[in-house]
Amino acid sequence: MIVAIDGPAGAGKGTLARRLAREFNLAYLDTGALYRAVGLRVLEMGADPADPASATHAARTLDVSGLDSPRLRDEDAADAASKVAAIPAVRAALLDFQRNFAKNPPSPCTGAVLDGRDIGTVVCPDAPLKIFVTASLEERARRRTLELQDKGIDAIQDRVLADMIARDERDRDRKTAPLAAANDAIVLDTTEMNADAVFDRAAALFRSRTGRIAD
Repeated sequence: MIVAIDGPAGAGKGTLARRLAREFNLAYLDTGALYRAVGLRVLEMGADPADPASATHAARTLDVSGLDSPRLRDEDAADAASKVAAIPAVRAALLDFQRNFAKNPPSPCTGAVLDGRDIGTVVCPDAPLKIFVTASLEERARRRTLELQDKGIDAIQDRVLADMIARDERDRDRKTAPLAAANDAIVLDTTEMNADAVFDRAAALFRSRTGRIAD
């Protein structure tokens, strides 16, 4: 069973994906972490994340052991991720990794849930369940600001909002795998929903597709 969860930054897709993974014994992959790791590596090299040569080199030599680094959640890593993700060679370098994870989840998991920007449209277009999680721009910026402040980062909502607008534009307008809901995706607008309500809706969708209750 593969669950594909897509959506813009701050919509809540990561929170939802992790909870589905715990509830239904699914392996979880935050594909955004792959791109953030590439973007962060480029920054550490002192290069421009928008430079194809530097970003492609970082993608092809990616060390996945660093995917749990707290630095990946910093705003500079997220911004760099959006830039490297627009480079076709970077996406090609990471595509096989994502597809292999989805089709061969680590034991004892019985399936996989991946979240990102193009899981339902490019990475796993045949996934039995596709969910596109979204929310208003203002609500997403508010959530991300609180998230950063909870980590002790002096975040200002207007700055977060401006960064998010720029990131959304890059994700939507890139030529390779732009951010978009798959034609057969279920769209969940979480603007007025808390995390429990979002999970309940997604869990009901999962059960209806699989007949499974929980693991």
